[in-house]
Amino acid sequence: MILISKYIVPRGYLSITIFPFIFLRSKDLTANWRLVNHERIHLNQQVELLILPFYLLYALEFIVRLMQYKKWSLAYRHISFEREAYDNESDKCYLKSRFFWSFLSYF
Repeated sequence: MILISKYIVPRGYLSITIFPFIFLRSKDLTANWRLVNHERIHLNQQVELLILPFYLLYALEFIVRLMQYKKWSLAYRHISFEREAYDNESDKCYLKSRFFWSFLSYF
């Protein structure tokens, strides 16, 4: 389910997925199918990891990447979950052909 909220989405970002919702900063972003597809990939990742472990692994990997790259934006872009989502956001059929735990190939 897609919801609009400029308060829940962190400053500097367009969207965030918190199971079972995709939050977009503004209503016009609902037309951005790549962004919505990106967030749907995150929904699948969250379900695969039974939700809470997803957030724990995401945060842990972000901390490791932040120590590695020493820059917030680089650390964020190198998280395995984000790499999978960014690499496949333009593929409308990706979720239909996606293998279980596909994010593991991005570590």
